[in-house]
Amino acid sequence: MTASDPKADLHRYLQSARDALLWKLEGLSEYDIRRPLTPTGTNLLGLVKHVASIELGYLGDTFGRPSGQPQPWLDDDADLNDDMWATADESREDIVDLYRRAWAHADATIDALELDTIGKVPWWPSERNEVTLHHAVVRVIGDAHRHAGHADILRELIDGAVGMNEGNDNMPPGDKAWWENHRSRLERVAREADRDA
Repeated sequence: MTASDPKADLHRYLQSARDALLWKLEGLSEYDIRRPLTPTGTNLLGLVKHVASIELGYLGDTFGRPSGQPQPWLDDDADLNDDMWATADESREDIVDLYRRAWAHADATIDALELDTIGKVPWWPSERNEVTLHHAVVRVIGDAHRHAGHADILRELIDGAVGMNEGNDNMPPGDKAWWENHRSRLERVAREADRDA
């Protein structure tokens, strides 16, 4: 067994979530990447904007390494949830570029500091705001993969495309008819279980 490089392991899992999130935007119209597909307004471009903000905060500000990147959606006078959607003036390119700059800034923090470096999360209560870089990176990985999962579901609702990344849908093989039969079977089981409850 070869020795593991903890930073490289963490970075690989973080990058896989980043790549998955951006892949979900590919080939879609402006409308489709912005339209709210849940009762709470969850949308693809908003997820990217949110995760960029998370990286800039946890892997920048928390360790005294502010990016200098303006994020007016996080200002005290911003509306709630402004980090979860893109305005008409914020282009796809703007948000994707923001995310890529957030990656670079976060990666520089990971490279520059030891995993046991202590930081302070500015938006947490002062009595419990200290975290290690390791903790912060794991938190960001969890958040990024959670939102990549949301993006996968949103993309499936838009055009049926699913999967982990390009070339690896991570799904059992089946054509459209197979999936329709599978879904019908699940619907029957759900109704039967509900009837018997």
